[in-house]
Amino acid sequence: MARVTSPTSTVAAVDVVLPCLDEAAALPWVLGRIPDGWRAIVVDNGSRDGSADLARSLGATVVEEPRRGFGAACHAGLRAATADLVCFLDCDGSLDPAQLPRVTGPVQAGAADLVLGRRRPATAGAWPLHARLANTVLARRLRARTGAALHDLGPMRAARREHLLALGLGDRRSGYPLEMVLAASAAGLRIAETPVDYLPRAGRSKVTGTLRGTRQAVRDMRTVLAAPPPTLLVIAKAPVPGRVKTRLTPPCTPEQAAALAAAALADTLHTLGTMPAGRRLLVLEGEPADRPPAGWEVVAQSGGGLDERLAAAFAHAARVAPDVPALLVGMDTPQLSAAALAEPLSAARRAGVDAWYGPAADGGFWALGLARPTADLAAHLLHGVPMSTPGTGAALLERLTAANLTIRHLPPLTDVDTIEDAHRVAAEAPGSRFAAQLRHLDLSPEVAS
Repeated sequence: MARVTSPTSTVAAVDVVLPCLDEAAALPWVLGRIPDGWRAIVVDNGSRDGSADLARSLGATVVEEPRRGFGAACHAGLRAATADLVCFLDCDGSLDPAQLPRVTGPVQAGAADLVLGRRRPATAGAWPLHARLANTVLARRLRARTGAALHDLGPMRAARREHLLALGLGDRRSGYPLEMVLAASAAGLRIAETPVDYLPRAGRSKVTGTLRGTRQAVRDMRTVLAAPPPTLLVIAKAPVPGRVKTRLTPPCTPEQAAALAAAALADTLHTLGTMPAGRRLLVLEGEPADRPPAGWEVVAQSGGGLDERLAAAFAHAARVAPDVPALLVGMDTPQLSAAALAEPLSAARRAGVDAWYGPAADGGFWALGLARPTADLAAHLLHGVPMSTPGTGAALLERLTAANLTIRHLPPLTDVDTIEDAHRVAAEAPGSRFAAQLRHLDLSPEVAS
């Protein structure tokens, strides 16, 4: 667990995350050039040269992250950040913090969501030839994968904190910067770059400066590049009065219950729309009342019972995106978190996992994911499982276990079935559309609070 010490509680305009491992020689210059009003968050990753104490003495917030790894340090800094806008910057003096406004500017102006600094060597020896060649090859692959006009996997970068957290980045080593770019692209974020100066670093690089570090970085990046973003499925009913959320009536009228269902579905689509995905499928019973958000495809549900319809949804996902993990959720958990879903599905965290299972408080399940979905596997797991009973989740979990699948358990959530459930869920997500709709209904005499 990272430990944070800060000399001030003032909320900064921008937080600057500085992963640090034995960078005492560069820290005074780096921290002295952080723009006024911005907060430096130095994440000490096990330094032995007094970097942490020095950073504190220079006024930085210090996060101590005991888990070794560049990604571990970066992510600890991201989690410690409180500003809306977050920057990342190497702490070795190779990049000038005074140029950070070059990468924050397009984000603040609304022209881009993630901006990378394209390094331009200020001196002949600033960027070794072997590192430049490797970066050129990687940048070419990034352009092909993302469609973004990137020429450098630049370590100086800026984005909105909420966007980065929703990506659920799972790598904690050298693949973190690459994963951020690929995940941002898969989440539909706009990626851009802007030129920044690249200076000779202080000391030897922990990655390209050693054979072991170079090999580890290559392995980490290969893992990230080899993992396609998942297919996300939401199975739902069109919010038609009298056909959805009938257990809410009474105390709700059918129209009010349908309005709550529509809000829950909108929240779910929005949340899943912020996390990385190769495809997003709304598997719908009935006709959509409104156009789905950008990036969502509407697929009609098949016939049969819910068990057959769930299996058919996975079969469809396997057809349109073969050999890609698929995660299915319902429309009854508007409080779900993008990060809580995205991180277990990230490249580093999905290795060795065959299925993801999210239990519901009522004994059902709110999420099911398959690493290698096929029509036969989905039918084997789901056909005949009794749906909408207190034993549904246990029955499904028994099927998953009997199939010798390695299961990753997701956090339990409450499905919205009753008015008590609705109030509980609204309290967990007070800023959601669902909570706002429930507050609106509570002003009406038909609904008891």
